[in-house]
Amino acid sequence: MLLLSSSRSPWRRIDVQLGGGLLLAAIIPSALRMLILEPDAHAVLYQTTLGVIAAIIAGFWLLRNITTYPGAQGGSYVIPVFTASYFIMLMVFVLGRLDYNRSAVASGYLLIIIWSVFTSIMVQRNQHLRIGYLPFGDPAIRQSIDGVTWHLIDDTKTDVTGLDAVAADLRIDLPNEWDRRLADYALQRVPVFHVKTLVESLTGRVELEHLSENSFGSLIPLSAYMWVKHILDWITALLVGIVLLPLLLLIGLLVRLDTPGPALFQQTRIGFSGHPFTVFKFRTMFSERPPIDTADPLRAAMTQEGDVRITRIGKILRRTRLDELPQILNILRGEMSWIGPRPEAETLSRWYEVEIPFYRYRHIVRPGVAGWAQVCQGHVSEVDDVRSKLHYDFYYIKNFSPWIDLLIVARTVRIVITGFGSK
Repeated sequence: MLLLSSSRSPWRRIDVQLGGGLLLAAIIPSALRMLILEPDAHAVLYQTTLGVIAAIIAGFWLLRNITTYPGAQGGSYVIPVFTASYFIMLMVFVLGRLDYNRSAVASGYLLIIIWSVFTSIMVQRNQHLRIGYLPFGDPAIRQSIDGVTWHLIDDTKTDVTGLDAVAADLRIDLPNEWDRRLADYALQRVPVFHVKTLVESLTGRVELEHLSENSFGSLIPLSAYMWVKHILDWITALLVGIVLLPLLLLIGLLVRLDTPGPALFQQTRIGFSGHPFTVFKFRTMFSERPPIDTADPLRAAMTQEGDVRITRIGKILRRTRLDELPQILNILRGEMSWIGPRPEAETLSRWYEVEIPFYRYRHIVRPGVAGWAQVCQGHVSEVDDVRSKLHYDFYYIKNFSPWIDLLIVARTVRIVITGFGSK
């Protein structure tokens, strides 16, 4: 992943963010407490300060990994990230039967959140990127990207002062003078990126039209993380299923009372390695499924904007994504994951395979209840929109890691609240 740092904003520098956080939330408060506490309490305070410093460093490390992804607003993840790092720190103290200063932990937690939100605001005030590009090769840099201004560098003598990065098509043989100039840019601390990698990082998409043999190799997810994730999925699905069982039964009852028909909707979809499986959801449409377009069965299989087949309670379930909860069963059966590309209906999937190159490659990971395409794009049905969704799916596969999964979880929570992308 790429992390562009604007030379015009010192607030983006990790030494400023982390150093300021350690001073404000750990070192200065600890020094002040040393002046007022009895000497016999200094050992506990020193021990607590080390724990707070470790929690702050872990929190910043995690935050930096999350916010390298496009669209990630650092301020949105400050509280959950530092809550997690401080919780782990407290568990070490509690399970290790170590004494700690409660006020030092509480004040450190509060101060690091205030500091991190402040630095995030300062970064956002100078978010716009100025990127130079060479007039050779891949035209991808000519596309419009929010928050980016492209500057053509058509002369080796062009001054790049003030640019955040330089993009170049590194797959082609550049003239010798440009090779030397790119090296000079790097020496001037101006990052030089391959244009395709840079555009992927800025948009959160992998362009299907340019996939090559090498791209397929780079898109193979880490098998070690796949197995760890599969085990964690099963354990969390079991725990969540037990905790949410009363809610699941209540929703099922409401669905039955709202309209005639079963509480659960079952449909054959294409899953991991291209194998069909039966997905479970709460029914959100009338059982009779009144046709909306009898002349086009594929269009009738898609959910349209303002679809008349959706029931009253179905609208609520779709907006909050609660209709997806029965897929806990699919996770327990090993057919799905919490996070991954959304599985498509078999009819649509077979159609997309014919219409869209490389479509089947999305089945290299388990489909998910939530996915990168959904949090970035929302629900789609048209072929062109599906092609765009695949760009996001491939980006997820290429960057398959705990960090992008954590980002999707955080953005999914926001979507549940706002109803973004539902139909």
